[in-house]
This record gives sequence, structure tokens and C-alpha cells, in this order.
Amino acid sequence: MLALTRGFKPNFNFNFNFNLAKTLTPHLTLSLMASPPPAVSSPPYSTGSPYHALHPKRVGTHNGSFHCDEALGCFMIRLTDKFSNAEIIRSRDPQVLEGLDAVLDVGGVHDPSRDRYDHHQKGFQEVFGHGFNTKLSSAGLIYKHFGKEIIAKELQVGEDHPDVHRLYLAIYKNFMEAIDAIDNGINQYDTDQPPKYVNNTHLSSRVGKLNLDWTEPDQSSEKENEAFQRAMALTGSEFLDNLRFVAKSWLPARSIVMECLAARFNIDPSGEIMVLNRFCPWKLHLFELEEELKIEPSIKYVLYEDERAKQWRVQAVAVAPDRFESRKALPARWRGLRDDELSKESTIGGCVFVHMSGFIGGNQTYEGALAMARAALKL
Repeated sequence: MLALTRGFKPNFNFNFNFNLAKTLTPHLTLSLMASPPPAVSSPPYSTGSPYHALHPKRVGTHNGSFHCDEALGCFMIRLTDKFSNAEIIRSRDPQVLEGLDAVLDVGGVHDPSRDRYDHHQKGFQEVFGHGFNTKLSSAGLIYKHFGKEIIAKELQVGEDHPDVHRLYLAIYKNFMEAIDAIDNGINQYDTDQPPKYVNNTHLSSRVGKLNLDWTEPDQSSEKENEAFQRAMALTGSEFLDNLRFVAKSWLPARSIVMECLAARFNIDPSGEIMVLNRFCPWKLHLFELEEELKIEPSIKYVLYEDERAKQWRVQAVAVAPDRFESRKALPARWRGLRDDELSKESTIGGCVFVHMSGFIGGNQTYEGALAMARAALKL
């Protein structure tokens, strides 16, 4: 169980608990670890203090403006056995950094044997591997070297457990890689066109807003370190939320999707319609399993029950996990219609709606939703 207390200021303690003992599979239980508030210091500091007697490890990162990668890296490294609850020292002084147990995002050295994890130096081209080619940030470096340990401790299994490796890859793909790319200035798409909209809601952007504003009268290192504590807490809580979701929700769904894929020819001879016997996060699993199992033809529609509405949905599968376009959208002449008008146009009873984009529709019954999917295949 995780009991994480974030102390931002002496008079402002933000406490929250995750009560996350959850059964993942018959043999796995998720248990997020305790992590007290990080001590964030600027030199000079007292190595003879009672704090240092209890917490001898010290991890360094740079002072000044901070970013998502070192805030998250500092949070994650404190989840390891080696640096459990280490004090964070923020400095650019080489002599100060040399005396610390670990240094990340500063110092110009990448040497895991000495626990040095910078990525700014000339010639640095380290990537995560496993098919990922994005240049790593300091957060990516910490995750690459310590991610399996962190995940294994959370799952309470050994690092060689196959689920640890699967989560290790999934969390990098769906959470960590974007942080690496943004910090290294790598665009999400290869294009010479300006973006169609501005997105300042992602984690890296929100961390940036925690830096001291130029209008803030108190620009002291103490005030800056308090802001960095908040950045560590923000990035850490989102990392743990992501790990919790992937472990207790995303991973168990894989076996459900695999079972439903295997039964697809029992649904329709085309093999292009899949029915979820239990709703779960299916999209990414479907793409991965189609590739792993060499499934042809690809799935065009997924049917599942909306238990709240007591209706069935037929959803068109997207062309890729991060795309809005469908492999085969529901027919254009159905789109935007509802109820009797839609049933008349489609000649299928019980129709409820079809979205204007054609990516999803609904029917009152399973039989009606399956009829809509079968008809859509032919139109």
C-alpha cells in the first residue's frame, strides 16, 4: 500500500493515500510502496544532521528552472532500494555534485556504474531499446535502469516475472516515451506544417508552470526547492497512477482480448468482427495481438455491451492506436441518424444511433448490433 505525503511548505502539507491492494491475476497483487516527502536542499547542507544519519543517500540534480524529466527521475530513483528516500540536492557546482551518491540531468556524464544519469552531453544517443528509438531524458535513463525493480516491487514478484517485462514496455510506450521526446525536442509527427491546435495540458507543460513565475517577489532557492517538491509530487503521482492502471486494469484485459480474438470466426465467417464478452481496455491489446498473431484480415468492428445503458455498441477499429480514422467507418448514410429513422435507413430493428464520424453506433440488442456490423462490412 502506498502512503505518499507531499510536504510543499512548512505550513502546507498535502497528504493523500492510495489504497491499492488489488488482485491483478490469480497470482499477482499490486502494492504501492511508502514514500515520505522528499528533502530538497541547496548547498551548503549539513552532513552531520540527524536527517543524514537516518538517510545517508543523496541524489543531485540541477538548480534553477526545472523540467518534467528530472522531477520524475528524482521521484522514481527514491523508489529503489539503493536510493530509498534519498535527499535531493539541487546544484550545478561540480564539486558538490561529485560528492553525491547519484546525479541526474546535470554533470555531463552518463555512467550507470557510478550512478550518473545526464543526457545533455555531446555524443549522447542512448535509447530505451526494445524497438523504441527516442533519445532518453534523465527520466528515461532512470526508468531504463531501475524501472523493472520499481515495477517488481509494486507487483510483489521477482524482476524476471514475465508480467514485469510486459508492464516495463507498456509503461514506457504509453507514459515515459512522451516525456523523453518532449524534453529532447522531438516532434510527435514528421511534418513541416504548424500544429492545428496548442496543447498545454500534457505533464511536461504542467510541470513547467510550477516554476517560479517572474512576477513572484520571492525568488530564493528555498522557494524554488518548494516548487520542485511540488513537481516531484505531481510527476510521481501520475507515474504511480499509470502503473496502477496498467497493472490492475490494462494487463488483465490482454487475456480477455486474446480469448475474444480466438472466437471471432464463431461470430462471423469474415473474421472481421470481434465481440467482447466483458468490456475492458481492448484497443492497444488488439493492435498488438493482431501483429503478434499475424491476424488477417484485420478486425473492423468490436461489439460490447454498455452495461449502464443496457444497450450494445458497435465500434469501428481505428487504423492505428493514435489515429482517429477508422479502418472501416460505419456507413455514411447511417451517420447522424437515431432511433426509428436509423432503423428505417439501415433496415435493422432496434437501432439507437450512429455517430457523425461513423466510428461508433448503438443498438438495443446484441443481435441488432451484430446485424449492423455485418451490414456495414458489405457497404
